[in-house]
Amino acid sequence: QVQLVESGGGLVQAGGSLRLSCAASGTIFSINNMGWYRQAPGKQRDLLATVSRGGATNYADSVKGRFTVSRDNAKNTVYLQMNSLKPDDTAVYYCYANLRATIGENFYTYWGQGTQVTVSS
Repeated sequence: QVQLVESGGGLVQAGGSLRLSCAASGTIFSINNMGWYRQAPGKQRDLLATVSRGGATNYADSVKGRFTVSRDNAKNTVYLQMNSLKPDDTAVYYCYANLRATIGENFYTYWGQGTQVTVSS
Protein backbone atom coordinates (compact mmCIF):
# COMPACT_ATOMS: atom_id res chain seq x y z
CA GLN A 1 0.00 0.00 0.00
CA VAL A 2 1.32 3.42 -0.98
CA GLN A 3 0.85 6.58 1.05
CA LEU A 4 1.82 10.17 0.34
CA VAL A 5 2.08 12.30 3.48
CA GLU A 6 2.33 16.06 3.21
CA SER A 7 3.64 18.57 5.71
CA GLY A 8 4.56 22.23 5.90
CA GLY A 9 1.35 24.11 5.29
CA GLY A 10 0.12 26.93 7.50
CA LEU A 11 -0.61 30.62 7.80
CA VAL A 12 1.83 33.20 6.46
CA GLN A 13 1.73 36.89 5.67
CA ALA A 14 1.88 38.16 2.12
CA GLY A 15 5.46 38.26 0.91
CA GLY A 16 6.47 35.40 3.16
CA SER A 17 7.66 31.89 2.39
CA LEU A 18 6.65 28.32 3.12
CA ARG A 19 8.14 24.96 2.22
CA LEU A 20 5.91 21.95 1.63
CA SER A 21 7.14 18.38 1.78
CA CYS A 22 5.53 15.17 0.57
CA ALA A 23 6.97 11.76 1.33
CA ALA A 24 5.86 8.61 -0.45
CA SER A 25 6.04 5.37 1.52
CA GLY A 26 4.98 1.75 1.24
CA THR A 27 5.63 -0.68 -1.57
CA ILE A 28 7.28 1.37 -4.32
CA PHE A 29 9.24 0.01 -7.26
CA SER A 30 9.86 3.24 -9.15
CA ILE A 31 8.53 6.80 -9.36
CA ASN A 32 8.21 8.86 -12.51
CA ASN A 33 6.92 12.40 -12.18
CA MET A 34 6.09 14.02 -8.85
CA GLY A 35 4.58 17.41 -8.26
CA TRP A 36 1.97 19.68 -6.79
CA TYR A 37 -1.57 20.86 -7.45
CA ARG A 38 -3.70 23.29 -5.53
CA GLN A 39 -7.40 23.91 -5.15
CA ALA A 40 -8.96 27.11 -3.90
CA PRO A 41 -12.54 27.16 -2.57
CA GLY A 42 -15.04 26.92 -5.40
CA LYS A 43 -12.34 26.40 -8.02
CA GLN A 44 -10.91 23.43 -9.89
CA ARG A 45 -7.69 21.72 -8.91
CA ASP A 46 -4.84 23.29 -10.87
CA LEU A 47 -1.43 21.86 -11.68
CA LEU A 48 1.36 24.02 -10.25
CA ALA A 49 4.65 22.23 -10.74
CA THR A 50 6.12 18.92 -11.82
CA VAL A 51 9.55 17.36 -11.49
CA SER A 52 10.76 14.30 -13.37
CA ARG A 53 12.93 11.58 -11.90
CA GLY A 54 15.87 13.22 -13.63
CA GLY A 55 15.09 16.64 -12.16
CA ALA A 56 13.45 18.39 -15.12
CA THR A 57 10.81 20.85 -13.92
CA ASN A 58 7.74 22.60 -15.27
CA TYR A 59 5.64 25.33 -13.70
CA ALA A 60 2.32 27.02 -14.13
CA ASP A 61 2.66 30.64 -15.20
CA SER A 62 1.01 31.77 -11.97
CA VAL A 63 3.90 30.49 -9.84
CA LYS A 64 6.86 30.65 -12.19
CA GLY A 65 9.72 32.56 -10.60
CA ARG A 66 8.21 32.33 -7.11
CA PHE A 67 7.85 28.59 -6.48
CA THR A 68 10.53 25.91 -6.81
CA VAL A 69 9.81 22.19 -7.00
CA SER A 70 12.49 19.64 -6.17
CA ARG A 71 12.78 16.00 -5.13
CA ASP A 72 15.00 13.62 -3.25
CA ASN A 73 14.82 10.27 -5.03
CA ALA A 74 16.55 8.45 -2.18
CA LYS A 75 13.79 9.58 0.18
CA ASN A 76 10.90 9.38 -2.32
CA THR A 77 10.10 12.94 -1.34
CA VAL A 78 9.02 16.00 -3.31
CA TYR A 79 9.27 19.57 -2.06
CA LEU A 80 7.69 22.88 -2.96
CA GLN A 81 9.50 26.03 -1.88
CA MET A 82 7.07 28.93 -2.06
CA ASN A 83 8.40 32.49 -1.93
CA SER A 84 6.78 35.90 -2.35
CA LEU A 85 3.43 34.43 -1.36
CA LYS A 86 0.25 36.32 -2.23
CA PRO A 87 -3.29 36.09 -0.83
CA ASP A 88 -4.30 34.50 -4.15
CA ASP A 89 -2.03 31.57 -3.29
CA THR A 90 -4.43 30.58 -0.51
CA ALA A 91 -5.61 27.04 -1.23
CA VAL A 92 -5.32 23.40 -0.28
CA TYR A 93 -2.11 22.03 -1.79
CA TYR A 94 -1.94 18.42 -2.96
CA CYS A 95 1.15 16.47 -3.93
CA TYR A 96 1.10 13.58 -6.36
CA ALA A 97 3.42 10.84 -7.50
CA ASN A 98 3.14 8.76 -10.65
CA LEU A 99 4.62 5.47 -9.57
CA ARG A 100 4.76 1.76 -10.04
CA ALA A 101 4.31 -0.23 -6.83
CA THR A 102 5.78 -3.46 -8.17
CA ILE A 103 7.64 -4.41 -11.32
CA GLY A 104 4.58 -6.11 -12.78
CA GLU A 105 2.16 -3.23 -12.34
CA ASN A 106 1.33 -0.21 -14.44
CA PHE A 107 2.15 3.28 -13.33
CA TYR A 108 -0.60 4.88 -11.26
CA THR A 109 -1.01 8.35 -9.77
CA TYR A 110 -1.22 8.59 -6.00
CA TRP A 111 -2.25 11.69 -4.05
CA GLY A 112 -1.41 13.29 -0.74
CA GLN A 113 -4.12 14.20 1.72
CA GLY A 114 -3.78 17.94 1.11
CA THR A 115 -2.38 20.69 3.27
CA GLN A 116 -3.90 24.13 3.80
CA VAL A 117 -1.88 27.21 2.89
CA THR A 118 -3.36 30.54 3.93
CA VAL A 119 -1.74 33.84 2.95
CA SER A 120 -2.97 36.90 4.79
CA SER A 121 -2.82 40.39 3.34
